[in-house]
Amino acid sequence: MTTSLSDSPVLAAARRAREAAAELAPVPRKVKDAALLAIAEALVARSAEITAANAEDVAKARAAGTAESVIDRLTLTEERVAAIAADVRSVVGLPDPVGEVVRGYTLPNGLDIRQVRVPLGVVGIIYEARPNVTVDAAALCLKSGNAVLLRGSASAYRSNTALVAVVRDAVAAAGLPADAVQLVPGESRESVTELMRARGLVDVLIPRGGASLIRTVVEGSTVPVIETGTGNCHVYVDGQADLAMAVSVLLNSKAQRVSVCNSAETLLVHQDIAEEFLPLALAALAEAGVTVHGDEAVLGAAEGSAATVVPATEEDWETEYLSYDLAAAVVPSLDAAVAHIRRWSSGHTEAIVTSSQAAARRFTQLVDAATVAVNASTRFTDGGEFGFGAEIGISTQKLHARGPMGLPELTSTKYVVTGDGHVR
Repeated sequence: MTTSLSDSPVLAAARRAREAAAELAPVPRKVKDAALLAIAEALVARSAEITAANAEDVAKARAAGTAESVIDRLTLTEERVAAIAADVRSVVGLPDPVGEVVRGYTLPNGLDIRQVRVPLGVVGIIYEARPNVTVDAAALCLKSGNAVLLRGSASAYRSNTALVAVVRDAVAAAGLPADAVQLVPGESRESVTELMRARGLVDVLIPRGGASLIRTVVEGSTVPVIETGTGNCHVYVDGQADLAMAVSVLLNSKAQRVSVCNSAETLLVHQDIAEEFLPLALAALAEAGVTVHGDEAVLGAAEGSAATVVPATEEDWETEYLSYDLAAAVVPSLDAAVAHIRRWSSGHTEAIVTSSQAAARRFTQLVDAATVAVNASTRFTDGGEFGFGAEIGISTQKLHARGPMGLPELTSTKYVVTGDGHVR
């Protein structure tokens, strides 16, 4: 017997989420915060249950030959569960965006117009092997009045199942609908496809992961997608840069943590300072264990040094390495650097190091990215670092939300028009 689309477990979950979202939308902040505190307490109290489920996922991943870097992101310990609980508590302290008046005014005819923030409704999150995202997304969606459908990778299925069970129990005990947080049923690709096609039941999808996952969701979804793009980030060292500052910003951007989307992947150096700067930069990168994929000028500067420099290919300029690799080139001008960035950037974060206000101003005006940094590391593109708490992801698109997405970005707006018998 075949199952019709209307009987699909995924669509049934989406319908329950839609009902829960309607119930959750008017809930006041104190009730939502109480539910979040209950979640944090339950995570700690049931950490043994969570880590036991996670151990099964980790064992399965190791048996499949999964890379240790991926296993590390997958692994949950009691300390990591406690850290996740602490992150949930931090969301409690954040302002509730729901009901905020974005703008308001009274027309000459006496009509009162207010644009207010409202929840998006049902948010679907499709993500890879990072169980912490399960709780982060649930907490942020609850605080902003949204129901959430969580579709993690099959490699973390047991971990996510345990985490969602804990969260749902805590939410229900706090008097809110448990169906505000649901794990999308199934481990197959078909369940992802159904979620992507649940237009009318799911209001928005947010993919979090590698380029392949994001492209699949963006190209295959009929549900509106907020694209959290890859990070092919550049550091441009201008002809009027403080060299010590430039080395420091470059090292932090590239080597502080290489596996994240806001780490730098390409270095561009103005030709006027290349002869002086490149030996300093290459030595520092070599000490950090970074392999440089350089153009002819960079290769020439590396001769006789201890740096590991290999010839750059066309592919290097478009690569998000997420490793101890960095593409590097010498450019004749700031405008040439901008042209290179315009061609190869993923629109995430671009940085300039310069002591010239004119150069900084021109760079920020011409570069098209979610974040443009002046004399600062690309690693600051992060919700916590920006000072507005946790984030659901970093958007590289231009509609609705761009850059780190906090609670306000998980809302839409509606206009409330109040009159006194007004007719047109």
